[in-house]
Amino acid sequence: MGITDHDTIAGWAEAKEAAEEAGIELVPGCELSTEVGGTEVHILAYYFDPEDPGMADLLRRMRGGRRKRVEEAVAKLHALGYADVSLERILARGGESVGRPHIAAELVDLGIVRTLKEAFERFLAQGRPAYVPRPKLEPAEAIAVVRQAGGVPVLAHPGLIGDDRWVREAIAAGVMGIEAYHTDHSELQRQFYARWGHDAGLVVTGGTDSHGPQGTRTVVPGTVNVGMDVVERLKALSLWYQRSRGSLA
Repeated sequence: MGITDHDTIAGWAEAKEAAEEAGIELVPGCELSTEVGGTEVHILAYYFDPEDPGMADLLRRMRGGRRKRVEEAVAKLHALGYADVSLERILARGGESVGRPHIAAELVDLGIVRTLKEAFERFLAQGRPAYVPRPKLEPAEAIAVVRQAGGVPVLAHPGLIGDDRWVREAIAAGVMGIEAYHTDHSELQRQFYARWGHDAGLVVTGGTDSHGPQGTRTVVPGTVNVGMDVVERLKALSLWYQRSRGSLA
C-alpha cells in the first residue's frame, strides 16, 4: 500500500508501524502539488531519502505555502461575513498538510454548506470568492529535487490534467513513471497512458488516490491495484539513483 499525502511525509512513521502489524508492505512517498501554465500537475515521489537537504527544504516550503494559503482563504471568508470560521480549528484538523479540504470541513461543521463539494463550488474553487492560488512550484523543479533525493518521480493522474502537452513536458523534464491506472481514468485513458508510458520507458503505476474521510472523494483504498513488479521496479530505480549519488556504500 502506498502513502502519498500531499506535500508532507508526516504520516510515514505511523503508517509504517500499522503496515508492519498488518503484514502489508508500505510504499513510502508523497504527492507534490505543482503548477505550470495555470494548470495543476501533481508529481508523485516514491522511495526518496527523507533526510536529503533539498527534499527537506522543498517540503518545508510547501508546508509553509499551504498554511499561508489557508490563512488568506480564511481571511477572505471573514471578509465575506463568515466570522465564525476558525483558523485554529482548521489548522488543528489539517496538521502539517493543511489545505482547502480542511476549510471545507469547517464550513460543513458550521452549517454554512451541506457538503464538502458545495464548499468548493461556492467558496474555494478557482474563481470563487475565497480562492487563493497555490504557491508556485513547477513540475520540472519538483522532478529534479526528487531525483536528487534518490527518489522516483511519477506523473500523477495524467488524464485529469486536461492537456497532454504537460505530459510530454514532464517526460522531457525527467519524470520516471506515469500513473495510468487511476480511479478517475476511463478504461480508454488507462490503456492510452499505459501504452504511452511503456513506449517512453516509464514505470506504469496506479493508485486509488483516496483522500480519507476528510476528502471530497469517497474512494476506498485498494480498489485500484498494480503488480508487485511495479513496486520492485520503483525500488530498483531508487536504489540505483541513491547509489549513483553516493548516499549508499
